[in-house]
Amino acid sequence: MPETESEPWEYTLYIPNDLRAVTVSRRTLRLILTLHGLINLVDTAELLAAELVSNAVRHTKGPAALRVRWSAGVLRIGAWDADPEPPEPPRSLDQPADLGEDGRGLALVRACADLWGWQPLARHGNRGKFVWCELAT
Repeated sequence: MPETESEPWEYTLYIPNDLRAVTVSRRTLRLILTLHGLINLVDTAELLAAELVSNAVRHTKGPAALRVRWSAGVLRIGAWDADPEPPEPPRSLDQPADLGEDGRGLALVRACADLWGWQPLARHGNRGKFVWCELAT
């Protein structure tokens, strides 16, 4: 049963700067959402988390973290990374394919999430940023 009226919860997965962390993050998120009865959000949430974590490990050199929070019927997925610079603005998804795949991740986030944004954030003495998105049930 979906946990639309449950108590808020939050999980954080600290990950190394390693592209394999994207798969670990997706599988961990799927397990968390399944255990909390939010299976209807899994596919979209996995896509969003993969894009955010992929950006965090591809475009920075330090550690990263995936944070997942549920509160008041809203799932917030975010990725912290050690680069304090703002993310590049999302490209349009309808740009020609010859421009490559780079830069399309945040466009997918913008298209699939109900809301998204970023903020500067320090974690354990490391400066960086937190890029997040939300899905409502």
